[in-house]
Amino acid sequence: MTPVGTELADRVLGGWLGRIAGNMLGKPVEQGDHWTRERIDRYLRQADALPLTDYLPEPADESDALALRPEWRECVRGRIHGSCRDDDVDYAILGLHLLETHGFGFSTEQVGDLWLLRLPYLQTFTAERAAYRNLANGLKPPLTATYENPYQEWIGALIRADVHGWTCPGAPGRAASLARRDAVLSHTGNGVYGAMWAAALISAAFTAPTVREALDQALTVVPASSRLARTVRRVVSLYDTGLAWEDTLTTVGKETAGLGWIHTIPNVAVLTAGLLYGEGDFTRTIALTVRGGLDTDSNGATAGSVAGVLCGAAAIPDRWKEPLEDTVRSAVFGFDGVRISELAERTVRLTEAGGPWG
Repeated sequence: MTPVGTELADRVLGGWLGRIAGNMLGKPVEQGDHWTRERIDRYLRQADALPLTDYLPEPADESDALALRPEWRECVRGRIHGSCRDDDVDYAILGLHLLETHGFGFSTEQVGDLWLLRLPYLQTFTAERAAYRNLANGLKPPLTATYENPYQEWIGALIRADVHGWTCPGAPGRAASLARRDAVLSHTGNGVYGAMWAAALISAAFTAPTVREALDQALTVVPASSRLARTVRRVVSLYDTGLAWEDTLTTVGKETAGLGWIHTIPNVAVLTAGLLYGEGDFTRTIALTVRGGLDTDSNGATAGSVAGVLCGAAAIPDRWKEPLEDTVRSAVFGFDGVRISELAERTVRLTEAGGPWG
């Protein structure tokens, strides 16, 4: 049964808080070609922070500090005062603004127009930057996704999908359709499927009894023969055999080797493993996902969104929520310093206005 009223509000707020907390957790080690799973765990062991149950600790030595993202000082334990700016959160905000401005009937062209109006060019990366450049040069979708864009199957569209899941609770097919309309501005193939899958997964988390059921529902919106679907099913099958989390990631890592640390496919494998082995526990889910490496802040954000919707904001431990101080830094014009609670309330208003859900 789809949640309504205060329960819906709690679950949507859980999604926003989870996305932001997971993003902050993974931000310092967002450099997948350096911060491998083994290096992340060695860093945590040096700080006596395994098992990981809180934001990352400060680096134990200067060499680790130099290897972290420069934003680490705003993202580690004891130093967090509101969320730092990041594209993984900017796109959630921009997606909310899109739906408030154009409604659920928005077009791909309107997504592009809003980027040009609200998003600074230098705060876009990989496929989004290529699409932005193409838009500025007068190209229209779908050429914006394909012209001089070698990043078409990277993770960018997936990180833009959350708002479509939050505003379509219990309607994964509709969530996927909205996410696809957004994704084709900049991505093709598995890049688009990743966005559809993520939106459906978050939508399903509102009504599915378990994370496993939500994953099963999300698979129904993408082609069964796609590499994304095959990769998710592979992780599920290894989990079902009782294989340890580390061994599952090692196995799938070998099978997806060569795609690069920002490609959708290996990141979906890390994300699926974190969700399954996290078994619905918020802290364990985002901790395992970030420890899995690759695009740590993006994966942590999506895992946090799913886990936050599943458990609701009230059930997220205070150690994740309180340092955020209900505040978001954002590069989206007009939204810097906005309250997380306000973003959630605006999302709920859209959700309630757009029903009923099929």
